Amino acid sequence: MKRYVIVGNGVAAVGCIEGIRSVDAVGEITVVSGEKRAVYSRPLISYYLEGKTDLSRMNYRGADFYEKNACRVLYGRRAVRIRKDGKEAELDDGSRVSYTGLCLATGSSPFVPSFEGLDSVENKYSFMTLDDALALEKGIGRESRVLIVGAGLIGLKCAEGILERVKSVAVCDLADRVLSSILDAECAGRIEKHLEERGIRFYLNDSAARFEKDRAILKSGTVVPFDALVLAVGVRANTALLKEAGGEVNRGILVDERMRTSEEDIYAAGDCTEGFDVSAEQKRVLAILPNAYMQGYTAGVNMAGGDAAFDKAIPMNSIGFFGLHAMTAGSYEGELYEEKTETSLKRLFTKDGLLKGFILIGGSERAGIYTSLIREKTPLASIDFDLLKKAATTAAFPPEERRKKFGGVV
Repeated sequence: MKRYVIVGNGVAAVGCIEGIRSVDAVGEITVVSGEKRAVYSRPLISYYLEGKTDLSRMNYRGADFYEKNACRVLYGRRAVRIRKDGKEAELDDGSRVSYTGLCLATGSSPFVPSFEGLDSVENKYSFMTLDDALALEKGIGRESRVLIVGAGLIGLKCAEGILERVKSVAVCDLADRVLSSILDAECAGRIEKHLEERGIRFYLNDSAARFEKDRAILKSGTVVPFDALVLAVGVRANTALLKEAGGEVNRGILVDERMRTSEEDIYAAGDCTEGFDVSAEQKRVLAILPNAYMQGYTAGVNMAGGDAAFDKAIPMNSIGFFGLHAMTAGSYEGELYEEKTETSLKRLFTKDGLLKGFILIGGSERAGIYTSLIREKTPLASIDFDLLKKAATTAAFPPEERRKKFGGVV
């Protein structure tokens, strides 16, 4: 009987479990879960604070998920070492779990720079996990002034989640715009303006130089008082387990299209990995939920002796703030097609006869069609791309292709 060990208990781990069970119904599955709770959807933690969901609705799978899939879950345990010779994962309590196949779904952790005076701040938080959100919820009140360091996705979702719970929210970032890793200045400006209109104050092209208990002194000299501090500067892939075992890592754990690492019988999936981005044709960390699940599923199938590949990974983001939605995917290179109105913006990027990426703000209906074109590397000459530029519609595809892709009567 095969023995599967999954380190991590997020979306990638769920994919891995379901991938294993699609091939092997009886093998032993052990999940090493650092968090003391069942798998949940992390993107929902801001919606929990905003009052748009509750703890029960945040579950990513049903209450009987682990039992139904015959999984043993070790809650509150962390793997600290991989012993390749004996095919064992050593845990933080000194125990060991043996494996015939190991999947590292270790995710990422907050990156906290060594700010001067940070130790003097008592009321400080991260915003990565549900426990982080619950701790922040306890630490703020109606009169709280909150400073968030970081204007990326995590920082802005935190700001949205707590805005109605506190007196004020300020956000600072060294970058000159919000969401600088996925949006250019004009697109970011639309998001920033929308958030400012809701009362969020920004200090951009500026950030904390040091802290003095309950105030931040920014690089510009501006002093920002606060009652609670949220550190959302960025994240780093958790690669240490494989690196210390002699495996190949870069910014993430290096994997192939079957989610194999450089080490025999060790796979990896999710935010801890660095895989191939088909839109940019290079390896990069693609820390998004849909890719995590598909990577996990692929790893599980292959661990169990099946044959699966995930070779269509691209960066994607679907985000919304106070009713303004934005979707991005792929890479922003090549020729630009653009449509702009007061309330929406569409940018499509094409190169070598292919759709390479897009940015949609204020209107993202059927954006999955654009995403599919990027993933599948569909030649634009084979469809009515002029029609697709105006609207993401199945009518742009030839009848046979519509039947194949979308089914139904055409």
